[in-house]
Amino acid sequence: MTIDAALIARLRGALDEEAAVGLLRRAIGTPSVTGEEAAFAALLAGELRGLGAEAVTVTEFAPGRPNVTGLLPGAPGVRRLLLVGHTDTVHVRGWAERWAGSEREDPFGGAIVDGAIWGRGSGDLKAGISTTLSAARLLARAGLRPPADLLFAFIGDEEGGEPGTGVSAGIKALAAGIEAGAGPRPDFAVYVEPTRLDLFTAQMGFLICDIAVTGRSAYFGVPETGVDALKAAHVILAALFAHSAALEARAPHALVGRPFLLVTAIQGGGYIAVPGECRISLILKLLPGESLDDAVAGLEAAVRAAPVDPAIQVTLAYPSGRDHPVGGTPTEVSPELPEVRLLAQAVQAVRPDRGAIRGAPYWSEAPFLANRLGVPTVYCAPGDIANCHTLEEHVIVDEYLDGIVAFAAFLAAFGEPSA
Repeated sequence: MTIDAALIARLRGALDEEAAVGLLRRAIGTPSVTGEEAAFAALLAGELRGLGAEAVTVTEFAPGRPNVTGLLPGAPGVRRLLLVGHTDTVHVRGWAERWAGSEREDPFGGAIVDGAIWGRGSGDLKAGISTTLSAARLLARAGLRPPADLLFAFIGDEEGGEPGTGVSAGIKALAAGIEAGAGPRPDFAVYVEPTRLDLFTAQMGFLICDIAVTGRSAYFGVPETGVDALKAAHVILAALFAHSAALEARAPHALVGRPFLLVTAIQGGGYIAVPGECRISLILKLLPGESLDDAVAGLEAAVRAAPVDPAIQVTLAYPSGRDHPVGGTPTEVSPELPEVRLLAQAVQAVRPDRGAIRGAPYWSEAPFLANRLGVPTVYCAPGDIANCHTLEEHVIVDEYLDGIVAFAAFLAAFGEPSA
């Protein structure tokens, strides 16, 4: 099917805007802070069944924490498109206080204010999930059937910040199931992280490192009996900043920019005493094509070369392993892939100001699909990452509705020979 003005007009005419907005408001109204995804997963399973999806499964990747998958079949023997997004959100601490006495006071209220839908998870990423479901429903209302099999996967545990969670357990289980043949392997995937309806075909990699600097505390009147961890940390910080400068001197990536190292926290000090301990936390950004193993080696070499007192002990820990033990790998797919071009065409047919090829200013779970399974994956969905994880999280209603029409046009054409 050709994505043209006639198709867009047909889809716009069939769109039930009230139902689409209602779905997103119900999604926001079903709290799913990381670790507590079950109620939202149940809602999504019901929506898939309501669409007529086959093989709807609700499978726990951890006790009480399910993934949801389903299939809307296309024509026999066609290709498979995966629409995937995470069900969990970050916390709501401070939200009610920020908006006390206003329509937006309830973080799960889905208030519509100034043309936007507000609430925790609205952009990250319940708008994206709701877009996929509403687009599939729109196709049916318009009398269209996608030529490709549509696979849906709604997974938990993407967000960090809650104790014992945020290690991508949901998508790890999904990827393992596909590898084991428990589910069909897609040919292409759209992960519905917020992009303002642009296409993010590349993303950075990252590692987080906690450095413990241990000396020996001593009373301030006899400092010679101690070993000053804070003084050593100062030397290590200088080495870290020099290492970051070396990273930033590398050639930038066209979509992702330059690598760097950012010190995010320092803790240390003694009570009127020589500081015996100091801790430094940092995050390091990698570009597509760069290796996390090489990044660790470079970082540790820089730290070990810092000229600190030999009595100082320095240990490095990496608490945020995702698809790699120390962090998340970068990834990139070609903007020239036919599927990427088709999605961009669909978006631009609805919103000529969107559909640009960009790099993700965040890390999410595409590497589990692109790197581990070899499934080309892009990010695309309504919502603005700039207000996600904040007390200002919202999605513009018109952008959300435009996204539904654009996704429906993409689904209507995906899998045909011309795509």
